[in-house]
Amino acid sequence: MPRGLREHGIPPCGVDEAEGRIGCMSAQPHMQVSHALAEAIDAQLPQTQCRRCGCDGCRPYAEAVAAGAPINRCAPGGNALVATLADLTGRPLAALDPGFGEAGPLAVARIDEAACIGCTLCIDACPVDAIVGAAKRMHTVVAALCTGCGLCVPPCPVDCIAMLRAGRSWGREDARAARERYDARNDRIARSKASAAPHATAREERARRQAVVATALARARARRAAYRSGRK
Repeated sequence: MPRGLREHGIPPCGVDEAEGRIGCMSAQPHMQVSHALAEAIDAQLPQTQCRRCGCDGCRPYAEAVAAGAPINRCAPGGNALVATLADLTGRPLAALDPGFGEAGPLAVARIDEAACIGCTLCIDACPVDAIVGAAKRMHTVVAALCTGCGLCVPPCPVDCIAMLRAGRSWGREDARAARERYDARNDRIARSKASAAPHATAREERARRQAVVATALARARARRAAYRSGRK
């Protein structure tokens, strides 16, 4: 059994890449193994939430790897992370896949505040709430919280965001704090959507009733007009 799996109490789980299947001791234990392995993998990921791996975040990538996805698609983690994931999963060591980005020094976003128009698109794009500001007001990046994901750059309509070298490395404490902010943001968004749903339903019901009334009034006006026309 691979050393990393044994340390986490996880039985071996292999991948049949030729058939695209995951082979484990049995189907039911595999469901448990995948969750435990995903937890172990997620704990090693940098939590930059950059999506360069092709997943929507670090946790989805951890689940994908646990289910058999390649272990070499996390550019921020570099080859060191690939080695760690190879040990965890018992898979062969592979070089970082350049198709998913190159490893490099930590960069952080900086907003040209003189050019910022306060559109809030970068705030919406930031996965860890590292950008502060309000609509039609200047935005700024809290450099200590920025993961360097770069997701704020594409939506900016005035190209006022640049990625600059941070001058420091990304550590485990950074990853822990980023995961907490990412989870907190997702929870806040989920609560907001849940609370907005009843209001949306009420608005839709009001609109439906207004449409029914408008249709009834139109029919009544048409009947009245026809009656008056017939009396002439």
